[in-house]
Amino acid sequence: MRLANKVAAITGASGDLGKEILKKFSKEGADIYALVRDEKNETFRKFTKELSLEYKNKISIVHLDLENKDTIKSSFEIIKKENNHIDILINNAGVLENALFQMTSEKILKKIFEINFFSKFFLTQMYLKLLINSKNANVVFVSSNSSTINPIGRVAYSSSKAALNSLAISLSKETGGKNLRVNAVLPGLTNTKMAINYTNKDNIEKYINDISLKRIAEPDEIANVISFLCSDDSSYINGQLISIDGGR
Repeated sequence: MRLANKVAAITGASGDLGKEILKKFSKEGADIYALVRDEKNETFRKFTKELSLEYKNKISIVHLDLENKDTIKSSFEIIKKENNHIDILINNAGVLENALFQMTSEKILKKIFEINFFSKFFLTQMYLKLLINSKNANVVFVSSNSSTINPIGRVAYSSSKAALNSLAISLSKETGGKNLRVNAVLPGLTNTKMAINYTNKDNIEKYINDISLKRIAEPDEIANVISFLCSDDSSYINGQLISIDGGR
């Protein structure tokens, strides 16, 4: 098991991708803090309990609302009380909105940047206090290939993810000498409720036609790459933006 004896914190753990990351990390032996907005969701609680029973790992559900900075601090305090370190931070939670440039309101722009960039900046800044106590730590930001292909109608979303890419590279240079690697994954269109609900059918068909594998990604395929980046198998990969887009 590549992540045995590792402690991981995963934001957005109750979403389609988040649950696949939970599955993969559990299978690989990690103990996990699942950071979610609705920590009382019984369906998710049952899901994590079944995973924990199957893989004999510990999964703790912790409240985190990225629109409420106080919950960033409270989630940190909960983890700190139980552990003097964590080994992995997966910045997975995010939001997607569609709007042309002229139709992008200040409210939409601020919301997208607050969740997709600013909250992750401050969360990582705080959690770094636990990460640097690990002998071999990893941070992975879940970005998007929208940050590089810039599709029409997603100017705010693409900009927020491009900012996240820059953060990942900059942070990797500061922490590389402290046994802490930082990378970002840039998934293409993935079979999640959020992605499908915000992408019209014609654009999905065009996307599939434009990539060499002729299909969209499955969430577990993204989770596999994230798991690899957090393992010793990727020990010399740092400061990279890794596209997972089916070959554009």
